[in-house]
Amino acid sequence: MIARNLSREYAPEYDPASGITHTPLLLLQAPPAPDERRFYLHILAAVGAPATALSARAQNVASLEVRVIALLRDLGLRMIMIDEVHNLLAGTHREQRRFLNVLRYLSNELEVSLVCLGVSEAVDAIRGDIQLARRLDEHHLPNWRDDAEFSDMIQTLIAAMPLEKKSNLKIKSLKQILALTGGVTSRIFALIKDLSIDAIVTGDECITDDAIANWTPVWSRHANAHRRLEKSGV
Repeated sequence: MIARNLSREYAPEYDPASGITHTPLLLLQAPPAPDERRFYLHILAAVGAPATALSARAQNVASLEVRVIALLRDLGLRMIMIDEVHNLLAGTHREQRRFLNVLRYLSNELEVSLVCLGVSEAVDAIRGDIQLARRLDEHHLPNWRDDAEFSDMIQTLIAAMPLEKKSNLKIKSLKQILALTGGVTSRIFALIKDLSIDAIVTGDECITDDAIANWTPVWSRHANAHRRLEKSGV
């Protein structure tokens, strides 16, 4: 969400005089595995240069690298944000090192800031390149705690739901929300959304204490379903 907000704030702007779309910030998602070629193709697609326009010969890594550098330099890029960096861990140690070298090379060659986002394992992925790790400061988003700020956030979130009645939750329910979600923001949003849908379907039009007490996390349902399949031999 932070990355998307920044991407919208520094959105590309077309300059009719030069015919160039200036792109100060480029938001990308790391490929499912540390694949240099795929990453360069993602960059080309993100800046409006689809890979289908390239011949098979022009799609080797060296050619893609040259073209990507030239295009990004023309766009006036100042920052590259890469989400899901923990995907690097899906590759071998050698593949991880090569991909991290690509990130460091892009940052050096284009003189741009590099921002990497991901779950806690992302730190381990970046530490695979000592030089790159030294350049990046680590910032961790803390989980929500049982305090006034959390209570305000829940009330604001529920107020944003299309419910006809006010949800007057007890302190016990707020603690239950924390226990169910572990204070993880995405899980809290999923819980409130799920309960809001149920409230509309049942006609209650509000989130009740009983609804929270009886709610089963989506991630727990998936885990239980997986265990049932294993027991049945599927």
